[in-house]
Amino acid sequence: MIPHFLRSKMLKLLMLLSLVHLGYSQFNANCDGKQVMVHLFEWKWTDIAAECERYLAGANYCGVQVSPPNEHILRTDFDYPWWQRYQPISYKLDSRSGSESEFIDMVHRCNKVGVRIYVDAVINHMAGKGQRGVGSAGSSFDVDRYDFPGVPYTADDFTPSSLCTSLDGDVGINSSPSDIRNCNLYGLVDLNGRSEYVRKTIAGYLNRLIEIGVAGIRIDAAKYMWPRDIEAILSQLNDLPTDQGFPAGSKLFVFQEVVDYSNGPVAASEYYDTGLVTEFRYCERVAAGINNYADLGNVVNLAAGMARPDRAFVFVDNHDNQRGHGGAGVVLSFKTPRQYKQAVAFTLALPYGFTRIMSSYDFDDSNQGPPRNEDLSTADVTINPDGSCAGGWICEHRWNVMNKMVQFRNAVKGTWMQNYWNNGNAVAFSRGRSGFFAMAKDGALDTVLQTGLPAGHYCNIVDGCATSVQVAPDGMAQIRINNTEEPILAICVDCN
Repeated sequence: MIPHFLRSKMLKLLMLLSLVHLGYSQFNANCDGKQVMVHLFEWKWTDIAAECERYLAGANYCGVQVSPPNEHILRTDFDYPWWQRYQPISYKLDSRSGSESEFIDMVHRCNKVGVRIYVDAVINHMAGKGQRGVGSAGSSFDVDRYDFPGVPYTADDFTPSSLCTSLDGDVGINSSPSDIRNCNLYGLVDLNGRSEYVRKTIAGYLNRLIEIGVAGIRIDAAKYMWPRDIEAILSQLNDLPTDQGFPAGSKLFVFQEVVDYSNGPVAASEYYDTGLVTEFRYCERVAAGINNYADLGNVVNLAAGMARPDRAFVFVDNHDNQRGHGGAGVVLSFKTPRQYKQAVAFTLALPYGFTRIMSSYDFDDSNQGPPRNEDLSTADVTINPDGSCAGGWICEHRWNVMNKMVQFRNAVKGTWMQNYWNNGNAVAFSRGRSGFFAMAKDGALDTVLQTGLPAGHYCNIVDGCATSVQVAPDGMAQIRINNTEEPILAICVDCN
């Protein structure tokens, strides 16, 4: 069986284009060709700096997506939930994750060891209606008066209510493309992206991040911003600093949160000119494929509207949909570890998009904030002697499968999928003449397959070379898997 996404000659053309597009401007992740970033969700800056040095650099991760570093609300009534980080009060770099000086130290230390930092940039809106008080950096605010002196923003800087047709001023289920961009998202007051002052102010915040050495941004809620406004903001950004190890002329990497399930009035493709786009359809489709291996051949379906390869930002889960938010269907997460490992392994083996691994903390309630101390500050991430994390931090990025498949992904970059094989219970394919991947749903496989690799003896990096594969001169090999918990085989020419 040939998977759907290999049937079209257009895919190969698009992938060729990806090698060109990712070489310039905001489409380059600025990490020397490494292929995987990790989202260290709600980690403190001090812990991220330490993790860059002690683990991520050696594991060849491209970089870290960090939680929004700007000043935010403090919601004691919700026991300091994770989502308070997505309600800005100002662009001061003082948040639950740490101070400005700690943020700068983290960026510099991570850059020094070749691990880049990507900021979750909340620039569509400020805090939600009905709130007033003091933010995480001490700035006062009154949302209903549109008063944010820490920026400063006043009523003139928010989208005029006349441009929103909904009765309550909020984005609704059946909103038009115009209302999606002009109304308030969940009551979060919408910044007027047409305003030159607002554009300049946001660009000033992003240029401050660039000056420090941040390599890229995730634009939160980009779907709720006009593409032309994003373009106008990005046009004011400076090049990345050479003193932080970036080549002269490097641009800020941009990936944009655009939730598109092919059934709404706003398409992810509208944002192709300003950066990569989050491919949420992939999360549902890979979950379905792990449940029914026969469906793995159709996980990427460009005909169904999924983002083209050179614009897709791909992940198995994120901080929203693992909590059931964002209109998601069934997705896999750390809560079902055996299936989750398979989904991440398959994702990192595919030649599709730029990839991100989630690193979570445990939760029982979807509002729950990160592990914390008695004084309500965020708890340190502690590392056990076996390399796992303690204290409620899950650290999926440290799991064996993720660690080894990051190595595989980096080793096979720029190659096509070939020799696809799927019998409904197991899947296998080669990545050009650089690598071969196989996975068995029930943990067992024993068959002869075409690996596409040069003749030789290869180590299965997933099980730490406990098993190996002998490839014949014609590329054929006996492929064996006998591992219930991690039923994955990955071999490659340039793997260590």
